[in-house]
Parts: sequence; C-alpha cells; structure tokens
Amino acid sequence: MTSEKPGSVGTRDTVRALAERPHANVLIIGGGINGLSTFRDLALQGVDVAIVERDDWASGASAASSHMIHGGIRYLENGEFRLVRESVQERNGLVKIAPHYVKPLETTVPIFSTFSGIFSAPLRFLTHKQGKPTERGAFLIKIGLMLYDSFSRDGGSVPRHSFRGRTASLKQHPAFNKDLKYTATYYDASVHDPERLALDVLRDGVDAGPHARAANYVEAVGFDGAGVILRDNVTGETFPVTADVIVNASGPWTDLTNAALGQTTAYMGGTKGSHIVLDNPELLEATGGNEIFFEHEDGRIVLIYPLKGRVMVGTTDIDADPSQPAVCTEEEVDYFFDLVKHVFPDVHVDRQQIVYRFSGIRPLPGHGDTQPGFVSRDYRIVPAELGGTPVLSLVGGKLTTFRALGEQLGDEVLTRIGTERSVSTAGMPIGGGRGYPTTDAARTTWLAAHGDAVSRERADVLLERYGSRAASVIDELDATSDTPLVNAPDYSREEIAYLVRTEHVVHLIDVLKRRTSLAFTGQVTDELLDEITPIVASELRWSDADAVAERAEASRVLRDAHGVELSGRRETPAHA
Repeated sequence: MTSEKPGSVGTRDTVRALAERPHANVLIIGGGINGLSTFRDLALQGVDVAIVERDDWASGASAASSHMIHGGIRYLENGEFRLVRESVQERNGLVKIAPHYVKPLETTVPIFSTFSGIFSAPLRFLTHKQGKPTERGAFLIKIGLMLYDSFSRDGGSVPRHSFRGRTASLKQHPAFNKDLKYTATYYDASVHDPERLALDVLRDGVDAGPHARAANYVEAVGFDGAGVILRDNVTGETFPVTADVIVNASGPWTDLTNAALGQTTAYMGGTKGSHIVLDNPELLEATGGNEIFFEHEDGRIVLIYPLKGRVMVGTTDIDADPSQPAVCTEEEVDYFFDLVKHVFPDVHVDRQQIVYRFSGIRPLPGHGDTQPGFVSRDYRIVPAELGGTPVLSLVGGKLTTFRALGEQLGDEVLTRIGTERSVSTAGMPIGGGRGYPTTDAARTTWLAAHGDAVSRERADVLLERYGSRAASVIDELDATSDTPLVNAPDYSREEIAYLVRTEHVVHLIDVLKRRTSLAFTGQVTDELLDEITPIVASELRWSDADAVAERAEASRVLRDAHGVELSGRRETPAHA
C-alpha cells in the first residue's frame, strides 16, 4: 500500500464532499462553538450549508475557555443588562438541554472588606475606565448578586445566592485566608468538556442530512471573484466553493479571514486569557468542591476551579495579537500563584504541580482605551459584500450564548436566502443530552439497560463522558472488546479507535486534547503516546513514517503550547 499523509484517509471524505459539489447556499468559515451553532441551526432548517475550519473543531477560543456557562455577574457593572439577561436564560436552558456537559456550579466569593469600591464602581459603570484598582466589598457584591438573582426569576434552574460571615465562612472553608470578612455563594454552571459539547453541536448538524457538510483542517485562503478558495491543510490542495451567503465566524481571527478574502476590516480587539491546571490534592480539598471566584487586588476577576480531579486556575485579560500564538507565560504563572496565596495562604503550590497550561484569545471587538476587563462580551453581526455575495462577519460572542447567537445569525442568513425558519433550537436537546437521565432513578434504569455489555461501572463512566450517545459507544465495545489502555486505564483501545473513526480526527493531537481529557488532566506520557499512536495510525492508515511524525508533532505541541514535559505515568484522576 502507498504511503498516505496523516488524516488523508476516511476523514478527508468530508473535503471531497465539498470539492465534488462546490456550491452551498451558505458557507460558514470558522468551526468554533459559534460557527458550529450557526451550522447546526441552519442544517436543522434544511438549508444547504457547509462549514470549514482551518484547524480542528473548537480548537481556538472555544477550547481555551474557563469551562464556565455563566450569566456574567460582572457585566452588570458595564451596564450590559441585555447580555446578562440573555446569558442567564441560556445558562438555565443549557442545564436542561445539555445536562451531560452543563451542570450547576456552586461558586463562592471570598470578601475582604465591607464598603470597598462603592465610589469607584459608579465611575467604572459610567466610563468603563479601570482607574485605581479597588476590590469590591460586601456591600457592592450583595447588590450585584441581588440583581443577578433577579435575572433568574423566569425558569431559574439554580438556587439564589447566600451570604456568610467570617466564622461560618471559615467553618465551611477552613483553608481560606483568615483575614476575610464574608463569603458569598451563588450558582452558575460549569461545562467540564467544552470541546466535546462543540462536537455534539457539530454532529447534530451533520446528522440533519447530506445537505449539511463539514470539514476541519480546511482554510479559506482567497476569493477568485466568484467563490472562496479553500485549501486542504492536510494535502495542500486548493479548490473553489461558491455560496449565496458567506458567514465569517472566525472568532478573534475574523479580520485575518476577511483579509484573506480581500477585505480590510478592523472589527476585532481580542484579549488573551491563560489558565493552569494543577495536580494538588491539598488545594483540591481546600475548594470544598466549589469554584472560588473573586477579584484580585489589581481589579482582575480570577477563579480557582476544581475540575476532573485537578484544580484549574485562571484567568488573565491581556491585549493580544491574533496573528501570534497565545501561550501562558511564566509571568502569568507567577500571577496565578500569587492569587492562590491570597485566598489559601497555607496551601503550597509550585511549578512541579502544573500538569497543563493553556491560553487563548477572546473574540472581543476593538476597544480603544477601554480596559480589557470592561470590553463588552456581547456580539453583533456586521454585513458586507464580496463580489456581489453577502458576507456576514460575527464580532464578539461567548460560550454561554452560543445557541442564541447561532439562532440569531441563522435568522439573518435565512432572511437573505429567502427561507422561513421551520424549527427553533430553544429547548431542543443537544447531542448526548437527548434522553440523558437526570435523576438517580433514571440513571439507575439507564445503567441497568446498558451495563451488561461493559459492566455498570464502566457504563457510568461512558455516560458521564458522552451523555446518552454512550449507548453507541457501548454497542461498539460490545461488538468488539473493551481493552483498557495500560497507561490510561479509564479509556480503552477500542474506545479510542471508535473516536478516531467517528469524530473527524485528523491528527494525533486531536485525540489527546479534544476527543479525550488525557492532555488536560496531565496523563499524556511517553508511554501513553507509544500506546495510542499505533491505534490512531491503524484507523487512519498512516505509514510508519507518518506515525513517527505525528507522535513527534504531538509532543512538540504539548511542550511548546502547554508546558507538558513528557515523562512517566501520572495517576489517573478520579473524575477524568
């Protein structure tokens, strides 16, 4: 057999589907959560829609999120009441339609003063200028949480906030800084696997029928006067695709995509947000299972978040150039350690405990001299034309509002192609949220129905990992076998193979970072790469040379982008 380039077998059928039928009513450029949501929305209307992504699905801003689905309590200070209302409604809705990935998150705010910030807050509200950094005190936080609760009245899916004094706070969280005066606890929601949620959104669109086509590792590189020139970033081949409407959903790279198409725009002004993931059992226990969310003394909002048996710490908010790779710097790591010390002064943290670090650029609009933390997280759609073809550029947007954004952008597209909406995605379950058991009794019934093939314990792990789509994984494992990986026994060889075959995997790094939690939780070692690479190579029919190259590239990405120095096996976290 002749040597094939990595990813050129099987998964590149999606590229051929575009090249062989090079027209779509709608072409979406950008496969982050917002582009995918728009794709899903239009596909469900029966629209002939295609989506392309220059890298892997949800590999940009979507993958670099803080893993939160939240109403944005601090947006109240910006006066963005519409955004908060929409965000809270979408948060509550996602808890219901994507319960396998979106779950209520108890959040605790340590407070060190009573009245701090009451004079500077109105100035920030009116001008959006940072001024001298001042921590918000209990008085301001109480008002904010009362307002926040008021947005949750209709169909609220989470409890209202509560306040505790110093004694009660330290009883609940004994590792907290003893200088605190109060804590406030409220609920938002977590999304423990944003990349897998995005894959579910993608699959919903693709499953709508052959009118919906999707290809990753395909980049828009030009415009020939009639159509967009696409390049297969695996093979290097280029081909044109024409469309009645082009949607630019490239996130922070929107201006760069427009430039590639021959348009000069200056819509974006993204900021970099970095995070680190720590293997620190003492810190994990100190959180008490709560996200710790607070304002540092420099005015930045930061979080300490127990996740997958690790603790994630973030985030920064620094102006960034989208043409350059975003990486978490040593200065940012020092900053994170300082803020952990501020809240948990007796908990030791050091660089040896970092198992993963990541950074991304938020798709924010240009903001002039407005401080990054006060730049609007809202979104807008900017129309233009390219050779007579309407181009809709998405500016802004955040993970929480992806469904509503997709529907709004979908409505704009439907108007332009003269098609009526036939279905709303409001209240429609997403992927593995369809039929997901949300009560103990329903879960017991589901496990009884599916546990015989792989054991109930294993079925429970798969249900948590894939939602109700775990049934298809279990059917596959029942038909083949379920051999645990030696170096990551929470996954099996056959499970990895199934993901490669069914989830648009092109490169080895796709499996490590986005189809599984192996990289995030720090489980990737030299031994694991030796074990997984042949599985992926077999499914994608790589040559020996290609397999070696893929393994080397995965190691490089983990090292350079995520600070992962490969070594021996690390213990599998309980909730990976």
